[in-house]
Amino acid sequence: VQGHENGDQLKGLIYFLTCQRKLKSKLKDKYKIINEGISGHVKSALLNEIYTELYITEGDGGDVNQEHEVKQIEVASRKRTTDEKPIKCNDIFKPLPEQKQPIRTVLTKGVAGIGKTVSVQKFILDWTEGEVNQDVLFIFPLPFRELNLMKEKKLSLVNLIQSFFPETQDLKPRHYKGYKIMFIFDGLDECRLPLDFQNNENLVNIEEQTSVDVLLTNLIKGNLLPSALLWITSRPAAANQIPPECVDQVTEVRGFSDPQKQEYFSKRIRDQDLANKVFTHIRSSRSLYIMCHIPVFCWITATVLERMLSEAESGEIPKTLTQMFTHFLIFQIKHKSQKYSGNSETDPQQTRTSILALGKLAFQQLEKGNLIFYEEDLRESGIDFREVSVYSGVCTQIFREEHELHLGKVFSFVHLSVQEFLAALYAFLCFIDRFDLNQQTTKKQNTELSELFSRSTMTDFLSSAIDRALQSENGHLDLFLRFLLGLSLKSNQNLLRVVLTQTERITHSSEEIVKYIKEKIEKNSSPEKSINLFHCLNELNDHSLVQEVQKYLSGGGERRLQQARLSPAQWSALAFVLVNSEEELEEFNLSKYDPSEECLLRLLPVVKISRRAVLASCNLGVRTCENLESVLNLENSSLKELDLSKNDLQDSGVELLSAGLKSSHCKLQILRLASCNLGVKTCENLESVLNLENSSLKELDLSNNDLQDSGVELLSAGLKSSHCKLQILRLSGCMITEKGCCSLASALISNPAHLKELDLTYNHPGESGVKLLSDRLEDPHCKLETLGVEHGGKIRIKPGLKKYGCDFTLDLNTAQRRLSLSEENRRVEFREELQSYPDHPERFDYYPQVLSRESVTGVTGRCYWEAEWSGGGDGVAVAVSYKSISRKGRESDCGFGWNINSWSLSLGVYVDCPSGTLSFYSVSSDTPSHSHTPSHTLTHLHTFYTTFTQPLYAGIGVGIGSSVRLCKIE
Repeated sequence: VQGHENGDQLKGLIYFLTCQRKLKSKLKDKYKIINEGISGHVKSALLNEIYTELYITEGDGGDVNQEHEVKQIEVASRKRTTDEKPIKCNDIFKPLPEQKQPIRTVLTKGVAGIGKTVSVQKFILDWTEGEVNQDVLFIFPLPFRELNLMKEKKLSLVNLIQSFFPETQDLKPRHYKGYKIMFIFDGLDECRLPLDFQNNENLVNIEEQTSVDVLLTNLIKGNLLPSALLWITSRPAAANQIPPECVDQVTEVRGFSDPQKQEYFSKRIRDQDLANKVFTHIRSSRSLYIMCHIPVFCWITATVLERMLSEAESGEIPKTLTQMFTHFLIFQIKHKSQKYSGNSETDPQQTRTSILALGKLAFQQLEKGNLIFYEEDLRESGIDFREVSVYSGVCTQIFREEHELHLGKVFSFVHLSVQEFLAALYAFLCFIDRFDLNQQTTKKQNTELSELFSRSTMTDFLSSAIDRALQSENGHLDLFLRFLLGLSLKSNQNLLRVVLTQTERITHSSEEIVKYIKEKIEKNSSPEKSINLFHCLNELNDHSLVQEVQKYLSGGGERRLQQARLSPAQWSALAFVLVNSEEELEEFNLSKYDPSEECLLRLLPVVKISRRAVLASCNLGVRTCENLESVLNLENSSLKELDLSKNDLQDSGVELLSAGLKSSHCKLQILRLASCNLGVKTCENLESVLNLENSSLKELDLSNNDLQDSGVELLSAGLKSSHCKLQILRLSGCMITEKGCCSLASALISNPAHLKELDLTYNHPGESGVKLLSDRLEDPHCKLETLGVEHGGKIRIKPGLKKYGCDFTLDLNTAQRRLSLSEENRRVEFREELQSYPDHPERFDYYPQVLSRESVTGVTGRCYWEAEWSGGGDGVAVAVSYKSISRKGRESDCGFGWNINSWSLSLGVYVDCPSGTLSFYSVSSDTPSHSHTPSHTLTHLHTFYTTFTQPLYAGIGVGIGSSVRLCKIE
């Protein structure tokens, strides 16, 4: 008030405050009540008493997701662990830290029933109660379903606001420009206005009359009231109606997180023992649990299970979607009879007629993609809208009628899934009674499912429906198909006897259709649909495929998977099988499937439910770490052990991974990063992880990375922390000297309570470094029990694999007679003429091969060597071998592993006996123009995994016209 200097301004402010108070009072009365189910037919509740916070994240404005919304929910249920930031509903207009510009327009996406409208309702209620966003002086909620009823009218923006909110009559046009106001447009997907942003006239005068469509496009574009805030909600498929340049922030409502599901049932069901029983049952069914991301489905589930799990009800508890919706329909039919007749008996004919009429409407509007209907839609389906109360009376919580502004009526089903269930039930009834679908709907309409009803048998009918669903590009028939197949079960038909009066005419064996679905999965004619086919099997109560796949995988079937080179969609189908298995996966080993980054991304849901993830030597990189960070961030992740060894992650990858390691949700105890091309920066990131109070890391393997003393010094700073709980630290082959050992010893003095094992083999600690750490073994206050310092020496300070370089010669006594040795037995060449070698029992008599004189692993256990091939000819074979290899004859047991690399001039071989690995590298040497020092680049070719039981010897096979020379490791 002090800011207003004259009486006119003060008078205007009084008008303004009076209008605001009236508006808040009206909106509070409207939005403080929530009707779960249908307005006017169910017991209302205060929103603040039962409201459960929804999971909202920052979204993106990318391509529209055309997949079926239930499929999007299934993906979202596994997607919750991405690096998206959750946003509280009341904070959607607050810029994120990286956003510098103020937010004017927010577009919130979410599938049907996910909670967009309830979020709007809670936002408005909190504002009316003075809780939040008090800098906003007016909020005008204008749902699209109500705006549709005004599409023929001509009016100004001021007129539009006043027609919805008469409380604003005293506001002057200048007030709209002088104060912060907000428009909320809920349900863009329900909009029947053209929203022609490109061709609509531009408008800047809020008092100029025009169509509602022109008003909306100019308001969204910022021509009208550019200072006003706009919040638009939409299902994903309709979100692209708003030009991206008109949107400042996109958010996504993802429904209930897992903890929020439990919170909902605790609030919804007052008997907490019963609430816990309901939630436990839902957890036992993966399909039900996933669907409970949708708040409306939670309400449906609570409606059914609260009664069935109470003492008053009995029968098989629903485990599939079809069973759940069947019971829901039955309860609504019974509720109507008890309400209007005073007993549970129903009028079968009236009930059947009403359900058929609703099913017909559901079917037709499903074909059009409509969730809300108007009087003309009902007329098109043959329903007299004047008698609609008959239909809403039969199923009070399924079909609803709403009055909007006395301008007309809006009709809808409580949720898309209910509409699809009734559409499937209608189709099933039509087939049983051999109705002509075209006559049952409208004579003019010819739907894509019409031809199904010409099938002669139920099996043909269902098979054709499967084929039709598989042909859909966006899966819009997926849930319809699940319900249709579920209704084919006798158990569900028996429940619906009041509607399905002629089930005796159905001669059908579910085994036939199960077999047909399995054939479709096996053929993978449309791999994108494989996942829904698994859901279909679940609706048919057939779990044999899941059991077969689990048995197939555990029985060595992974070799066939490796050879099959499955498509990404097929990997997704495999992920579904693994994720939906009843038992928690103990270990996920990527090498059993396809050791690639693409495969890992497809199977990431499996990693999330696994206790141990083995991803070693799988050609992974930085992108992998970005995705694994989200797994570590997952609140209910099972992952305790992660092996990423022998992947080119680099420091940048570990930096991303560290963000997940720092999460309060991270439960990882074992992390293996051996041979990942890491350096000092990695130690800096891991130091901050070890410093965290909530860090659960107990074992860390950084072996075979050139961390050097500077990296170990940073790592030691983390070890010193009293929060560090590390028990095992492996730093084998990390170029550590006495200086690094000094840092580690100091850390053990500062924090002696946890570390039990320290591996510093293949480093250069020197005598003083060994003594410093050995003293910690003798310290009674220090928990250190095992210290590895073997195989040290100055050579271990060399970078990369050169630190394992070994020097050996070829054994003349093993050389086949066409091989000539020279250069002190370090070079071998194939000759046409036989060499005059004496007979020897160890000589190869057929294959042109030779072994090394010395064992390459007998002393150190690790060895790296290089061989250079020259000449053309038939190529060479470079191998390692046991000395016990056969020498005589031409049988395959005499030949090396045929590791022929005819396209490589140089070859590096690294063998690590303790870890059971044998790796081959191509070696390129190049002298850059700016340097006199040749570069030395290794490219990994292949790694064998085995258990070595004997000393290993180098082996070389030489083809005609070729020679091989053992290189000096500098």
